[in-house]
Amino acid sequence: MWKIARRGQRTTSRADVLPSPNIWYYPDTYELENRAQDVEGDIWRVLEAECPWQGKDVLDVGCGDGFHLPRFAEAGRSVIGVEPHEPLVRRAESRVTGLSSVRVLRGSAQSIPVPDASVDVVHARTAYFFGPGCEPGLREADRVLRPGGALAIVDLDVSSEPYGRWMRADLPDYDPAAVDAFFDGQGFRCRRVTAKWRFADAESLAAVLRIEFSPEVADRAIEDVLRDNGSRRRHAAGFTVPVGYRVLVRDKPTGLVLPGHSSSSSSSVSISPSTA
Repeated sequence: MWKIARRGQRTTSRADVLPSPNIWYYPDTYELENRAQDVEGDIWRVLEAECPWQGKDVLDVGCGDGFHLPRFAEAGRSVIGVEPHEPLVRRAESRVTGLSSVRVLRGSAQSIPVPDASVDVVHARTAYFFGPGCEPGLREADRVLRPGGALAIVDLDVSSEPYGRWMRADLPDYDPAAVDAFFDGQGFRCRRVTAKWRFADAESLAAVLRIEFSPEVADRAIEDVLRDNGSRRRHAAGFTVPVGYRVLVRDKPTGLVLPGHSSSSSSSVSISPSTA
């Protein structure tokens, strides 16, 4: 068991954490994956429209080795990365060296090591796509958000093609419709985005797909991409893969939410102490 010993902050243990099967064990290959993802910025444009962070305090849950922290730091007032895996914490700290507005803390989604109501935006990428079971993390995100803040979850859309087809082959019990229903019931609005992944060569493409899928499914995925890209295998254009995402956003109310009203809607009322 390990704990975060920071005054006024919560503690966590390894029992809170599920190891990531890719970045924990293959961080260099995952760096290739991060650089290949969303090369045209489609996800970022949706995030900026749904929960702008200019001049605000941002927290990135499960930040890994900090790949997204510098992007948030370009416009955010302050940025905190939270990551449970110590080797990734060290890599993230190295990445943001020289960025005075960014710090990296060791912690989990269920026990974020910051005070209540201390940030404006909580961002979590590819962390909650199984839906049911992540309620402790959602509650913890609400705890650290200020009233009027937003929780933004970027997850893979397992109903999309072709990436979703490969995921479903490895996760036959995964029910995309049930997961969508879960987040809808939790008060999230959803925008679906098709982002483009681009790899410079077949070797990088194969390396990334092999840390994301079982060997059999990875072989199938590599074959699909090579076929779909056709003659690009012989040219400098590289290899592209369309990948579907869901951008899920829930706003924290600025007042008391009445029974029967969604916590993410504007149907909330502020009650002063004199009327409570």
